[in-house]
Amino acid sequence: MVHRRHDPDVCGVTAAIAVIEGKWKTTLLWLLESGPHRPAELRRRVPGLTEKVLTQALREMETDGLVHREVYDVRPPKTVYSLTGFGRELSEALGPLSDWGHRRLEKLAGDRADVTRRAS
Repeated sequence: MVHRRHDPDVCGVTAAIAVIEGKWKTTLLWLLESGPHRPAELRRRVPGLTEKVLTQALREMETDGLVHREVYDVRPPKTVYSLTGFGRELSEALGPLSDWGHRRLEKLAGDRADVTRRAS
């Protein structure tokens, strides 16, 4: 069975969401927008993200062409992740969706305030 990330017979939105699905990938994209990061830096900036899950997410993102993994031949070994051009393109495309999400959260907060006011 072909995974949705690689299935040419799905709509574009489904294909895009399949690449960023999961709890941490959008957060990792957001962090990597600011520049290259080492895995330990990413873990420190995302409470609750385990090393195992971080490694899995970064590997999937690398396979999907969103991040570049640079390994330096030094002791101790040094690995740095950065966005590829394709990853930056996706991040930019997610900007309007992020804006919509913030407007939705503001609306929900306003709706809750209205309900609280009416109940008082």
